[in-house]
Amino acid sequence: MSMQKRPQMVEAVMFFRERGGICKQMLFPEFEALLDGVVNMPEFADQQLRVAYVLINPRLLIKAAVFFYLDFDEKGAPDRGWNIPLQHLSERAGRGPDLGAGPIRLACRSQCPVSWHQMHLWDPSLAPGQNDLVLLRDAVKRNSLGLLVEDDTAQAVAPERLQMASEDQWYASEKGREATAQLSEKLDQEHRLKTAQLIKQQRLRIASLSQQREEELAKFKLACEEQSRKLLAQIHGLDKSLRQQQALNTDLKAQLAAQAASFQASREEMTEQLRSLEHHGRTESDVLRRQFEGELEAKIASAVIEYKEQIAIRNVELAYRNEQEGQLQQELERLRQERDELAGQSGGQILERLANLGVVFVVYHPGAGHLTIPLQDIARYQDNPMAYAAAKCFVSEEQYRQWLAHFQQPSCEALLPSGERCAIPIDRVDTPSRFTVGDSNCCARHKASSRLRTVG
Repeated sequence: MSMQKRPQMVEAVMFFRERGGICKQMLFPEFEALLDGVVNMPEFADQQLRVAYVLINPRLLIKAAVFFYLDFDEKGAPDRGWNIPLQHLSERAGRGPDLGAGPIRLACRSQCPVSWHQMHLWDPSLAPGQNDLVLLRDAVKRNSLGLLVEDDTAQAVAPERLQMASEDQWYASEKGREATAQLSEKLDQEHRLKTAQLIKQQRLRIASLSQQREEELAKFKLACEEQSRKLLAQIHGLDKSLRQQQALNTDLKAQLAAQAASFQASREEMTEQLRSLEHHGRTESDVLRRQFEGELEAKIASAVIEYKEQIAIRNVELAYRNEQEGQLQQELERLRQERDELAGQSGGQILERLANLGVVFVVYHPGAGHLTIPLQDIARYQDNPMAYAAAKCFVSEEQYRQWLAHFQQPSCEALLPSGERCAIPIDRVDTPSRFTVGDSNCCARHKASSRLRTVG
């Protein structure tokens, strides 16, 4: 007699499409094989997918769910640095909506039991008609994975085993009325629990929408600040070019005026000489006129030749300088290549070897939390850690530095009439994107005075 398999709790993984809906389902052992590199998924190449880990009971009802992101490379292999403890998160998750088997344990971006994994999770949509939890519930009910189901249908009672109660017991007794009252109280309590679960579900949805709005607002604010900085830099560059061109035009006008004055003085001098010689006879004046014209032409020719020689010398110097710049550029490129080769043969190979061994580079920055730095971002992080952390918080580097100073010492930064700092302790703003200079770092008195000055 063969042993019949009894249904048990099952772990499964569901993949969501970009525009909603579930596109693939697999059991958790298959997902572990995917992470170990045994198989690839070319259909998901070079994409970031929204994935859900679910715990299913023998009656095909969901008991826990974890919503997380998973990146795939150009070959369809999952990110090797992915290390989210799904089972641990599902065990420590908070209460979520009731999907048929009581409130589920739900771990998502707005309800994460481990803070440094929050950035790798996402919030399910709870909008009517696009509810991701309903999609999961329906997908599990369809049982596309072929799970063993517990038969919970009640067995029929044979007619001969039915017994008729005596007529004096047809009406409810005192104990029956008490049982009815207890049942009514139990139903009322269940109704209250369902109402509380519905309220909590709506609060979770509101928190998710608020966080999405804050992230979008921070992104738009950062984009506007970057665009403003670019436009200001462009304006400063154009202004500088205009001033240089005006200075060059002024110098050229001064040179032309000096040359015109010199020629005019020479012409006046020669004309005066001609006038003085006209008294000595026309022949002598003709000789002097020819001499004057010859000398004038010689001076003009000499000036033209001198300017041409200066231009030729400048052209030769310019060509030589361009040649030197080209040689220096080639030498700089060669040195840069040698530096990159040396850097790749030393620290880069060590970092890549550590990444292949499963080492994850995690740093902590206030406001951004624990950041997992991919191997390709190590150089950018070393160049400017503050800028890297500010980008993760969707704020500029300057705002992040100002917020960090406020976060480390939350006191009023306004100046008193004596020139000293107010330094009254104030409430700390924990999120960089919510920090506003002149408002978040001032006490109520200076914050109100700054608003009055602004209104006035």
